[in-house]
Amino acid sequence: MRIEFLDHVAGARQARGIAVVIDVFRAFSVAPHAFDAGAERVFPVGEVDDAFELGRRFPGAVLAGERHARKLPGFNAGNSPTEIRALDLRGKVLVHTTHAGTQGLVNASQADEVLTGAFVNISAVCRYVRARGADLVSLVRMGHEARERCAEDDLYAECLGQMLRGQPAPLAEVRDRLRSAPAARKFFDPACDWAPRDDFDYCTEVDRFDFVLRLRRVPGQPLELERLAAPIPAA
Repeated sequence: MRIEFLDHVAGARQARGIAVVIDVFRAFSVAPHAFDAGAERVFPVGEVDDAFELGRRFPGAVLAGERHARKLPGFNAGNSPTEIRALDLRGKVLVHTTHAGTQGLVNASQADEVLTGAFVNISAVCRYVRARGADLVSLVRMGHEARERCAEDDLYAECLGQMLRGQPAPLAEVRDRLRSAPAARKFFDPACDWAPRDDFDYCTEVDRFDFVLRLRRVPGQPLELERLAAPIPAA
């Protein structure tokens, strides 16, 4: 297995094989929480206008997302697992757009498969990729606003790369190591009411979920995340 490390939207466009698009704080921590909270369908989109259009197409859809980490006007929730879990998503459609994570998904058009990457399901992603027998894995670190590297996405890529090679990864250290990350400061600043303190805990809860989210691409249809059970761990 060959593993490539790529960055930002340009990296998503270069991704081949199985692409894991990484956004720890917070897009791809939000999406698994949405499914766990009962969302029936999750549509990741790049543009805000596309989100509103899908909202009209699916009456009752919940809109979640951000620009510059702040909730978008007219949206039901920001890019926050805390806010997502406070909503009643049972049986509903979620439309999700973010500054970094969803931009990576919509641009990874040359990859054979596209998965979301966050610590909440890192072991499930590892087992899925290994079970697929991929020759090439592209780890796409979306970073801060898809323009500069960030500690949390770098750490995820480091850990998943080690796990895919069968090496131990410092998963037990994730929360402590990220507590001082520049992007984590907002969670501990009371003035940042758009970044709830609980978001940090949700985003650093390693392996809370045992499923993967794979991008479903059907011509003429909006991109959609599908929830797949991860392969059973080897005995």
